Amino acid sequence: MTADPSASSPPSPAQKTLELVFFDAGGGHRAAANALSEVTRREDRPWDMQLMNLQELLDEMDVFRKLTGIRLQDIYNLMLRRGWTLGSPTLVKGMHAVIRLFHGQQVKMLRDYWSKRRPDMVVSLIPNFNRALCDAARKALPGVPVVTILTDMADYPPHFWIERESQYLICGTERARRQALDMGHPPERVFLTSGMILSPRFYDSLPAGGDNEAARADARAELGLDPARPVALMMFGGEGSPVMMQIARQLDASGLDIQLIAICGKNAKLEAAMRAAKWRIGMHVTGFTREVPRFMRLADFFIGKPGPGSISEAVAMGLPVIIECNNWTLPQERYNAVWTEEQGVGISVRSFKKEITAAVRRMIDPAARASFVERVRAQRNRAVFEIPGILDGILTGQNPAAHSPAAECPTE
Repeated sequence: MTADPSASSPPSPAQKTLELVFFDAGGGHRAAANALSEVTRREDRPWDMQLMNLQELLDEMDVFRKLTGIRLQDIYNLMLRRGWTLGSPTLVKGMHAVIRLFHGQQVKMLRDYWSKRRPDMVVSLIPNFNRALCDAARKALPGVPVVTILTDMADYPPHFWIERESQYLICGTERARRQALDMGHPPERVFLTSGMILSPRFYDSLPAGGDNEAARADARAELGLDPARPVALMMFGGEGSPVMMQIARQLDASGLDIQLIAICGKNAKLEAAMRAAKWRIGMHVTGFTREVPRFMRLADFFIGKPGPGSISEAVAMGLPVIIECNNWTLPQERYNAVWTEEQGVGISVRSFKKEITAAVRRMIDPAARASFVERVRAQRNRAVFEIPGILDGILTGQNPAAHSPAAECPTE
């Protein structure tokens, strides 16, 4: 368990304990939990934010691990790293069947765990297991609110994010809010934020002192890039992707006046290959880094996978995006391409292999770029700062939109 109950000091009588449930299938769930914890610490809220890794709690019954020797979350990350995502909707159905089969065991383990922990609120930042989380909380923690925060832009029903048992729902898009309402959740228990949860680091201001444009030009030069030429930041999540090399080679051969910052994540093989290659275009290559906001400040637009976190981070940093959506795209991320086009914040292509050069040519056209930048700047995502207030309203019952914050999850 990420939080060891014996290692943490007991909360004061006025302090509330919030348990944030996450796992490491992809990096977005842990990142969202860490971001909320950081903001509540900065705001000095009287909360004890405990992070609970559900994978670790359920390890002993992980049927995927018993069959393959690999944890479920590690199977997911391996699929992302190798690009084995074709047919993922079928895999999701199979996974849900297994989860339903072991539902009773999941509920028992969670009930036993929460009977000892006794949090004042359970906050789920994960999909797929929310029925079990709510069922267990209802049995172990009667009267304790359960909140599901979607870290995807939309649900992928059935049984992905939004379950009928979910007590409160916090949605980052109107599409997700509408999905919750259409399932029958009362409006006073469905909250709409201005976007996805981002780390507070993406809101931190540029370093003070001097002209920002001059500082940006100097920082580009330090990376070996021409300050006067357009720069794309290319990133495919924490696991990287071999498609980055393909994109870089196509842009290198295109003759376009373009430079790249390539963040390869934990893919050491890809990083080494990109460093060793000879490039016509300006190129800065790095591996896994916690300085993504700094690199984004130095770029003009983003190229990457259509993950909700990647898109939201880029847009928050003022970058239009180029993403790909096709049969290989994870089903829960396909709406993100629709959102990108509807909001006018970027370009969605069917194939990087066939369309990346044309998309970049369009992105660096001055008139087209000005339109994209205008739409990007119109976005005002403050979700990570809005959610603590929503949680506080549910905890205290003072939020007029939450009439019954202490109600139990409904029985089936």
